[in-house]
Amino acid sequence: MRAIDAIAEVLKREGVDFLSCFPSTPMMDAAAKAKLKPIVCRQERVGVGIADGYSRICNGQRIGVFAMQFGPGAENAFSGVATAYSDSVPVLLLPLGHASDRSGMKPYFSSVRSYDAVTKWVERINLPELVPEVMRRAFSLLKMGKPGPVMLEIPEDIVNKEVAPFDYQPVKAARAAGDPQDIEKAARILVNDKSPLIHAGQGVLYAEAWHELLELAELLQAPVMTTMMGKSAFPEDHPLSLGTGARVMTKPVYHFLNKANVVFGIGCSFSRHYFSVKIPPEKVIIHATNDAGDINKNYLADYPIIGDARLVLHQFIDAVKDLLGNSKRQADIAGEIKRVKEGWMAEWMPKLTSDEVPLNPYRVIWDLMHTIDPAQAMVTHDAGSPRDQLLPFYPATRPRSYIGWGKSHALGTGLGLAIGAKLAQPEKVSINIMGDAAFGMVGLDFETAVRNNIPIITIVLNNSTMAIEAPDEPLSQELYQSLDLSGNYAGLGREMGGYAERVETPAEIVPAIQRARRANMEEKRPALLEFITSEEITFSLF
Repeated sequence: MRAIDAIAEVLKREGVDFLSCFPSTPMMDAAAKAKLKPIVCRQERVGVGIADGYSRICNGQRIGVFAMQFGPGAENAFSGVATAYSDSVPVLLLPLGHASDRSGMKPYFSSVRSYDAVTKWVERINLPELVPEVMRRAFSLLKMGKPGPVMLEIPEDIVNKEVAPFDYQPVKAARAAGDPQDIEKAARILVNDKSPLIHAGQGVLYAEAWHELLELAELLQAPVMTTMMGKSAFPEDHPLSLGTGARVMTKPVYHFLNKANVVFGIGCSFSRHYFSVKIPPEKVIIHATNDAGDINKNYLADYPIIGDARLVLHQFIDAVKDLLGNSKRQADIAGEIKRVKEGWMAEWMPKLTSDEVPLNPYRVIWDLMHTIDPAQAMVTHDAGSPRDQLLPFYPATRPRSYIGWGKSHALGTGLGLAIGAKLAQPEKVSINIMGDAAFGMVGLDFETAVRNNIPIITIVLNNSTMAIEAPDEPLSQELYQSLDLSGNYAGLGREMGGYAERVETPAEIVPAIQRARRANMEEKRPALLEFITSEEITFSLF
């Protein structure tokens, strides 16, 4: 068999369902031969996003794959790969490479050299007989340890060389628990403290440890906040949920994070970042992560623990039960959360239920979450205002019902994620919410969903400007209107073959969402809803 067919065979044995791609790459025909459908995007960064969204929704149990040509194809994919890397997403990337006699020569683009900074591992397949070994190495890195994108460059002169018959067994993932002594010490701190807080990251999702997180929270009667990428790891309709903390946050997150003496970070990196919540000083920090590189990176960990989130949470549950014995923690934490949340929501209800025209984007979000059951949906934001408006208020009530992203926040990322999410769980409603600037970056890939019968819902919040940037560029906007944009995005969606509507009044919001859902269900058509909105830049900041 040819080397390229051997790669496709390994993908199939590893449970890969499809190949996200853009020509020209021999990987497309090899995948088709192996009965893996090639899904061709309109630009490479969206193709990476499709694979990325698929891997996230599958919690890395199944891996999204993207293939592209050498040179411009590999170059155009960079933004998507950078996003996957910064958000720690396991994606397999298969760029074609220049022939071996040009390897390392300038000005030929080298994926191995250029992608080293934004991949967990990048390797060039130098010999055809090494394909099984290199692929096994790649899937081992994808399935174990801290997640991240892995790239294998396939030189064009290796593609058609023969590979001897081989016996490839799918990689079995291994996990490690925490040191029992460390667990016991940290559990004692949690039990003895009156107001601990659990800070849950996306490691809980990848470990599929949401049941364990819920059990521990209830044992401790401890409030739980999630990070932007960890959103949906804890049900936000639970009495102990504080919601999400990022650049924007809920009032309960702000209140209890400041009140807490002990912060227990599980499955998180505690990275100090523009889109991560800041940990106040003088907190006792318990930090459990599967990556030693995260420990003490930005915050001193008083009780560091290295281990898989699910196994570590099991250990904490057992240790806390031993320490509590037959007693139960008595605290009106749920009541306090409810009071703080109700006061905060009362402040925001005028915007969430606003009848203003142009539409307030918060009204669109409010109507969406009361029209399509969040438990049956997978929603993702985009960069800028849609992220900051959606994140605090949209209730993620089931694991992976929300895709939070953005440590590398390229405009337009959400569209590819929504397509990939729908491929992973076709029975769910997949929705991406983007601004008009984001649509300008990647909007033509709505046609990718149309062409491949992937019925997503794309919501475009069109305020005809980049409002969130206005405070930073006031003079250029005043003199030259440099931030203003224009376009009829519903018209574009319709011309690309999707169902589309432009909505301008509050009374039209719910019926339009319902019609979009029917187009998804009855016609299997993607839907694009363009809402004409105000220049709203008030956010839930503290």
